[in-house]
Amino acid sequence: MLHLWKAIFLGFVQGMAEFLPISSSGHLVLFEKLLHFHQQGIAFEVFVHFGTLLSIFVVFRKELLWMLQAPYKVWVEKSTAPEYLKYLRWDLYIIVATIPAGFVGLFLKDYAERLFSDILVVLIALLFTAFIMIVTQFLSYRKKEFNYGNTFIIGIAQAIAIIPGVSRSGSTIFTGMAFGLERQEVAKFSFLMSIPAILGAVVLQVGDLMRTPPTSTEMIDLTAGTIAAFFFGYLAIKWLLEVVKKGKLQWFGYYCAAVAISGLIFYFWV
Repeated sequence: MLHLWKAIFLGFVQGMAEFLPISSSGHLVLFEKLLHFHQQGIAFEVFVHFGTLLSIFVVFRKELLWMLQAPYKVWVEKSTAPEYLKYLRWDLYIIVATIPAGFVGLFLKDYAERLFSDILVVLIALLFTAFIMIVTQFLSYRKKEFNYGNTFIIGIAQAIAIIPGVSRSGSTIFTGMAFGLERQEVAKFSFLMSIPAILGAVVLQVGDLMRTPPTSTEMIDLTAGTIAAFFFGYLAIKWLLEVVKKGKLQWFGYYCAAVAISGLIFYFWV
């Protein structure tokens, strides 16, 4: 049974690690192994993902409003306002960037889920996340713009992050910066493009949730986990945006490297 304190703790882990470039899936696997936290079930996954989704909506409410209005303003009202044109392009780019993750979610989901049982895969993937985060300090803005090509590649980076230990935000921000895009814009785009991916994960699981709905007692724990995921997700987004602005992503790389190396030492020698 999922207890209140465990729900809040896992909500904290999900909320923070979902958006920080340290891999939420990798950390959840490690905590399951270290603290004997077993799979919490479909209900918990749906609820905490909903919590993290809400945090994106709150932080980026202005940008999302622009994106919702942009198609009507440009295509119907023929507006040429720069903000509407920009966010209309982002609407289209996010659709393109979501294609790889959609393909993986539909056709490779079962294979990817098997990776969650292999802690060695998680630790090696965390080393990969560490490497790309450390490399970001050497990437510079080359005045490149978003286009269909580079956003599709960013989408592939997001799809690869289905591997536990590979950070979704880390891989997408790194890829955008490698293309020479402005890092703060890349970070914002990374969060916005996560909406379809997270929403898709929730939708795919809702059917299973409806077949085995939680009891009233379980709803208390699930609600606590959801609130924790929302609150800490909000803080994580704000924090990461500030870290990106200062160009200090490498510190997350050092953290992931420390976790991965410690885990490998424990795996092989303890």
